[in-house]
Amino acid sequence: MPIVKNVSRAVSQLLQSSGCGCGISIVPVRCIGVSPRQVASDASFHSVSFSESDHPRVLITGGLGQLGVGLAKLLRKRFGKNNVILSDIRKPADSVFYSGPFIYADILDYKNLREIVVNNRITWLFHYSALLSAVGEANVPLARAVNITGLHNVLDIAAEHNLRLFVPSTIGAFGPTSPRDPTPDLCIQRPRTIYGVSKVHAELMGEYYHYRYGLDFRCLRYPGIISADSQPGGGTTDYAVQIFHDAIKTGKFQCNLKPDTRLPMMYIDDCLKATLEVMEAPAEALSMRTYNISAMSFTPEELAQEVQKHVPELQVTYSVDEVRQAIADSWPMNFDDRNARRDWGWKHDYDLPELVTTMFSFLGSDSRIAQAN
Repeated sequence: MPIVKNVSRAVSQLLQSSGCGCGISIVPVRCIGVSPRQVASDASFHSVSFSESDHPRVLITGGLGQLGVGLAKLLRKRFGKNNVILSDIRKPADSVFYSGPFIYADILDYKNLREIVVNNRITWLFHYSALLSAVGEANVPLARAVNITGLHNVLDIAAEHNLRLFVPSTIGAFGPTSPRDPTPDLCIQRPRTIYGVSKVHAELMGEYYHYRYGLDFRCLRYPGIISADSQPGGGTTDYAVQIFHDAIKTGKFQCNLKPDTRLPMMYIDDCLKATLEVMEAPAEALSMRTYNISAMSFTPEELAQEVQKHVPELQVTYSVDEVRQAIADSWPMNFDDRNARRDWGWKHDYDLPELVTTMFSFLGSDSRIAQAN
């Protein structure tokens, strides 16, 4: 190939000398894998001085949802306030804005998202941007854009810049033909909501990018998440949050699921702990890229009985919402999370009694309990 060699030699000589007589140093390019949108000239633009002993530089997309703010707080304690950037397309509350770095980031704007990753030397990305089940069913085109096109943008950027990427999945990734009690990590997945379909897509695309491009993709299937600092949003598992608010405010709770509807649940602190643990786990310890995680599994009736230990006068009635009930009946009753417990030592802290006690302590039920007594 004499022509190629001559051209290479000429280019090398040209780069080593310039019109002003200044020498230009040539930085060796470090290959970090190839993604469909990778631009070769910027492939090594990501911080070449970063070492594994340094703290990761973290970006959280969709950070104003149920989990993002709590995750940012946990990660900032671990890695330092300025190493964790929270982002969303909504205006944050003052308490969030002043608690640490916050920026506007639209996952559908590929160029802007890429600039954020490069300019902030991001090494870990937690992708929480998504339209959930109820909103997604009301606007399927928007859900498809956010949950699927947005995911593709994140996957391409993560592969290009050698990021460690976390994308959450959900019990909604299973469907009526999946085994329900227990539901293993690997089984039939045929969900019937755009949210569930998009999450199965995310699991498969993440695994594909891992094997095709070497992307360090990690994913957990979350059960229903219960949190004291978020309001119920009308989701299928939100009854497990609503009951606490109603017990404190009115002493009456109407459940929209059948009393014997069993679903896997988890307190938010366990959820955030699991997310950090799987991201910190050595790559060689992971036998798969998507894991079930579980803490407890209960029915509305069992939860009500535990709540009544704290608020004995609570009155519980049932008015079944057929749509939500159909969704719940297609979801797992119990998660089999043995692989997570074996591979990276997952262990939950909160069972049902601890969950209920913690929820009441955060929601300030002391005054109502005192009145009842």
